[in-house]
Amino acid sequence: MELLKKICAIHAPSGEEFAMSQFILDHIKEYQKTWKSKPTLYFGDDFQDNIIMVFGKKPRTAIFAHLDSIGFSVKYNNEIIKIGGPVVEEGIELVGTDSKGNIEAKIIKKNDKTFIDFKRKIDRGTSLTFKMNFKETDNYIQSCYLDNRLGVWNALKVAENLEDGIIVFSCWEEHGGGSVGFLTNFIYSKYNINKALISDITWVTEGVKAGKGVVISLRDSGIPRRSFVNKIISLAKSHNIHYQLEVESSGGSDGNEIQKSPFPVDWCFIGAPEQNVHSPKEKVHKKDMKSMLQIYSLLMKEL
Repeated sequence: MELLKKICAIHAPSGEEFAMSQFILDHIKEYQKTWKSKPTLYFGDDFQDNIIMVFGKKPRTAIFAHLDSIGFSVKYNNEIIKIGGPVVEEGIELVGTDSKGNIEAKIIKKNDKTFIDFKRKIDRGTSLTFKMNFKETDNYIQSCYLDNRLGVWNALKVAENLEDGIIVFSCWEEHGGGSVGFLTNFIYSKYNINKALISDITWVTEGVKAGKGVVISLRDSGIPRRSFVNKIISLAKSHNIHYQLEVESSGGSDGNEIQKSPFPVDWCFIGAPEQNVHSPKEKVHKKDMKSMLQIYSLLMKEL
């Protein structure tokens, strides 16, 4: 789990994904010689902090995994405001860096406003994230930012044996999205990709349990095409992969942006269920991580 631990520690809230992008590029450069297929990479100013990896000559399906995390922005006089939807509780430790140095302090509340209790004024616009405390037991991984560093980890593990397919690392998902439209345009126009899998995490609920298998979402705030989802379910069944079906009215992912794009690209959210979502103590069962990797490896071969 060393790779997952490394990427959970990277400071990359929405709008500041560049550190995650650089880590991934460095990872590819170091390890692609051991992979089955060397990818063609698309990145740089024309792609902002997004990255597209293309494997093989005839890719058919794309994996989308967003790089960004939730977090906080420093406003005025050390007041903080949310990036995305993080849990906000007094005593939670935040970290970051501004022009004067490193920052580490706790959340406090005053007069219905939220502040970071730091000894000096922090530069306006400085981003802060949860302090990481990565824990591993026989059954669980617990850390901040498993959403969506687990989705990124899953995509990088799939890449090791991928011969034909595309992996897209997107930005801004936690704060409303914004990059998936032009990324979808690129892979559809250049490679005729019309199938996408969303590598992300979902919630443990009354209908979705930890340790019972990867989650295939039938719907959240978006509704994927049922015939496409049915193919995925059929493949999971025939290969004895443990899975759970999710039906929710809220929540969303990069899949929502794909659905709203003008391109006929089917999509399905497939991810591990998580406890303590958007908190410093996000928690995922290792069995669900295993079945998540199994189904993605299968689908990239069979779809």
